[in-house]
Amino acid sequence: MAAIDAPAVTGSSERSNTARTLATAACTLLGTATTLPVVAQEEPDWEFDTSLLYYGESDQRVQDASLNVLARRLFPDDRVLSIGLAVDSLTGATPSGAIPQAGVQTFTRPSGDGSYTVAPGELPLDDTFLDTRYALTAGWQQPLGRLYTGSAGLSFSTEYDYTHVGANLALARDFNKRNTTVSVGLAVARDDLDPVGGAPLSLSSMTDVGDLTNRAGSQSKDVVDLLLGVTQVVNEKFVVQLNYSLSDASGYLNDPYKILSVVDPLTGDGIMRTPSPGAEGPLHEYRFESRPDQRTKHSLFGQGKYHLDGKVLDVSYRFMTDDWGIDSHTLEGKLYWPLGETRYLEPHLRFYTQSEADFYRVSLRDGEPLPGFASADYRLGNFDAVTAGLKYGWRTDSGHDLSLRLEYYRQDGEVPAAQLIGDQDPSALYPGLDAIIFNFSYAFDL
Repeated sequence: MAAIDAPAVTGSSERSNTARTLATAACTLLGTATTLPVVAQEEPDWEFDTSLLYYGESDQRVQDASLNVLARRLFPDDRVLSIGLAVDSLTGATPSGAIPQAGVQTFTRPSGDGSYTVAPGELPLDDTFLDTRYALTAGWQQPLGRLYTGSAGLSFSTEYDYTHVGANLALARDFNKRNTTVSVGLAVARDDLDPVGGAPLSLSSMTDVGDLTNRAGSQSKDVVDLLLGVTQVVNEKFVVQLNYSLSDASGYLNDPYKILSVVDPLTGDGIMRTPSPGAEGPLHEYRFESRPDQRTKHSLFGQGKYHLDGKVLDVSYRFMTDDWGIDSHTLEGKLYWPLGETRYLEPHLRFYTQSEADFYRVSLRDGEPLPGFASADYRLGNFDAVTAGLKYGWRTDSGHDLSLRLEYYRQDGEVPAAQLIGDQDPSALYPGLDAIIFNFSYAFDL
């Protein structure tokens, strides 16, 4: 799926919304509880959380339908086994990175076995966006003595051109009569990419149909994540949490399907090219993007939950910075509002803003030396985003929990003025988007 909020973008894996996080035990806000003598153990139970999600962008862009199931088996002595399954089906079109032109544009498809055209003045979209992702997770959590809790997990996902394998460990320790919890988590992942037609060489030119001389074989990347967190129960109404996370990715971090237009340095018009005799191919010059092969991100996250006579206010803030030059800020708020004993409303508002990567360029100027790194991926640009929505939930007479959530997402960005050439229209160069998000959730016990 076209990623919502770009700091997660590192390559083709972000085409699906696939969040791979550390063990949730290191991130969960704690509630107060009184320890009672154990008289008899209850029989183990299963808890199921299921959800159906639809994400749809305007203008026939990316559409995503996903099914998520999380099953938790509760054992005596607070031991928990969790198993998760996710299936995502993605269709539609996504911006290729090329800019609109006054004339017709022709592009070689990623597979190299055909081409497609874009009408004059239209934003070039890659209409080959079609994939199904399957993801499986498994985790185990248990107490380690009186004050420690440990957890471990494995993750696996696969799609047409991408495979992920990961593992994580987390340890939490209670202090201050269990009002303070300090957590540490570690996650490692290996991602293998086998792009359609092969991974393009960085900044190589788009070639004619059938010419794959600028392609390499499959690629891979490694990701290591570290999380340090502390959760504090301030009083019976107020709980706060603070996390620091470090993420290091190395290897192939390009998006193999993103390109840049090569333009005239004075007019900003695309540079024309002629396909080889008897061949079919692009009518303008394009080059595949190039990103550094290493990325380090630092994030600081703070959250507070306050109980207001049955209502719960949940506010969080996240700051992220990386060595690609991106700084981002995320402010989010939710308000749980009960409607009687079995129903509730939860309005949600989220603001996001980020600066562009150091190597973000809307185009390449003909005749100038090629830079070391360049990408026109709008997710690496300077943009603001807002998400607003409402969730309605209720509990049935049988004790099952259901909810409906509807949200609107809007993203707007801008191209740095220094990158505009000639009569280029900045509003047409950044492909902002509108999207609708709908989610149905159903939770029950067995």
